[in-house]
Amino acid sequence: MQPHLLLTCDFPPVSGGVARFMGELARRYPPGRLIVSTGAESDTDDVDARFPNRVDRMPVAPRRLRTLPGMLLWSRHATMLARTNRAEFVWCGNLKPSAYPAKWVLERLGTPFGVFTYGGDLLRLQHQLHQSPLRRMRTRALLASAAVFVVNSDWTRQLCLTVLRELGIEGGDARVRTIPLGADPAFFRPGVDSTAVRERYGLDRGRWILSVARLVSHKGIDTALQALAQLDGAEEDVRYAIAGTGEGRRDLERLVRELGLDGRVRFLTGVPDADLPALYNAADVYVGVSRRTAHSVESFGLALAEAASSGLPVVAGRSGGVPEAIRHGDTGVLVNAEEPAEVAEAVRGLLRDPVRARAIGSAARRQIERYYNWDRVVREVVGIAEEFAARPAAAARGA
Repeated sequence: MQPHLLLTCDFPPVSGGVARFMGELARRYPPGRLIVSTGAESDTDDVDARFPNRVDRMPVAPRRLRTLPGMLLWSRHATMLARTNRAEFVWCGNLKPSAYPAKWVLERLGTPFGVFTYGGDLLRLQHQLHQSPLRRMRTRALLASAAVFVVNSDWTRQLCLTVLRELGIEGGDARVRTIPLGADPAFFRPGVDSTAVRERYGLDRGRWILSVARLVSHKGIDTALQALAQLDGAEEDVRYAIAGTGEGRRDLERLVRELGLDGRVRFLTGVPDADLPALYNAADVYVGVSRRTAHSVESFGLALAEAASSGLPVVAGRSGGVPEAIRHGDTGVLVNAEEPAEVAEAVRGLLRDPVRARAIGSAARRQIERYYNWDRVVREVVGIAEEFAARPAAAARGA
């Protein structure tokens, strides 16, 4: 069978949700059916060897692929890969910049392409379209060339359809497909010994709440800190571990001092994926109170799925695509991420009722095993690629 080509700037060992998704595609795609084209990172031989599919690294760093010279180089190289390997379909890890070389391949070889899109990139794109008529024209030409868009929630689907309508692109209903993401229930599981991880990151015995997130505004870490400050009395021993990096750390550290939480908060940096299962198991409650901002949103929430897969009860923000994956009161607790008191009450309720907390964690774990897992995700991705590869390029684009 002819292979598929995946163009992505985000790929292991790069961290982040998109890179995690791309890595799972390379890991679970049928062996020999996928070729990954990405940028060069140092010491990647061991990383790439773990994938059953070929990883072809450009001789430039991933960030350089976002520049005009990088995209031109990538476009020529992607065309060579597609022609030499007779690729029947091209996947783009995100809209920009991956769709530019994919469109180049389409124009030269007729190979259709699909784009994975997410809430934040669509919000930013929508804002940009309203600012520049030239950008709008170029973006319309780019999106009109794609055979299919894959989104991770119905919320993201509606946003994608809105953007396509604003650009005057027809046939959106048939070209936008929803595939909710997931976690690996064999890797993220309950019962992982957390002793070594506690020692490594200074997490003393006791009750901990946890967030694994980039330190950026829409993740709602500030709201979680304000909620922690309200956990007093029987919960004044509760501490908060925050695993992640980002430009917002300095402001968050300032907020910790202002709230008098210096002894109750740990910022954990450089946490490798190998430590995450034990880190989830070291916590009592996971807090992921993301909110929508002007240009960012949680359209699914991989860390929420990983915490759920670990059997950890989750308190999550009621925004974006999160409510689609969490059944309030059954597989998690949904709250207004702008209300610290509501977050504090949800956390307090789980800490005071460990039987209910365990029941919610177990129900969430079962949901991961049954549906929100990477094996199901990749099966659906492969099916969509094969469906659109079988169509003439013009028909696939709705032309």
